[in-house]
Amino acid sequence: MLAHQGAGQQARPRSKAAAPLLYLATLTVGLMAGFFFSFAILVMPSLAKVDDRAFVVSMQKINEGVQNGGFMFAFLGAFVFTGAAAIVHHRAGYRTAARWILAATLLYVVALALTFSGNIPLNNKLAGAGDPAVIADFAAARAAFDEGTWNFLNAARTIACMLSLLALVPAIALHGRANKALKTGIS
Repeated sequence: MLAHQGAGQQARPRSKAAAPLLYLATLTVGLMAGFFFSFAILVMPSLAKVDDRAFVVSMQKINEGVQNGGFMFAFLGAFVFTGAAAIVHHRAGYRTAARWILAATLLYVVALALTFSGNIPLNNKLAGAGDPAVIADFAAARAAFDEGTWNFLNAARTIACMLSLLALVPAIALHGRANKALKTGIS
C-alpha cells in the first residue's frame, strides 16, 4: 500500500517511473517467456526430427542470429526493468506490489542462471565444433551438444519466466488499485 502522509494531506505517488518500469518489466519478461516457450514446443521438437548436419547447422545459425539488439533488449531488459520496478515501487510506498515484482525478478534470475550456466555453455560447445564445411562428424558434434540437457534447462527457464510473468500480474493490479485510490481518495 501507499505510505500515508500527515492528516489532511492527500497521498500521491512519489515516482512517475513506477508504472512505465512495471509495464516494461511485464513486456520484456513476457517476450522472454514466449521466446523460451517457442523453443520448447516448436523449435527443438522440429530440430529433433532432422539429420545431424541440419541440426548442427541450424543451431549454430540460431545461436549466431540471436545476438541482436531486439533479443538483448528483452533478455537483459527483463532483469533491468523488473529489478528497477521493484526498487521504485518499494521506495514509492507500493510495498505489496514491490514484493510481487521482487518475486518476478528472482524468478527471472533463475532463468538467467540456467541460461548462463547451462544453455550458453552447450551452445558454445556446438559453436566450437567449427564451420560446418569442415566438421567431419556431425553426429559427434550433435551428441557433444547434449540435446536432452539443453531441452531440460530450456524447459526449466521457460517455467521460471512464466512464473515471473505471473508474479507481475498482481503487481499490476495492486499498482492500478493504488493509483485509482489516489485519484478518487478512496483506498
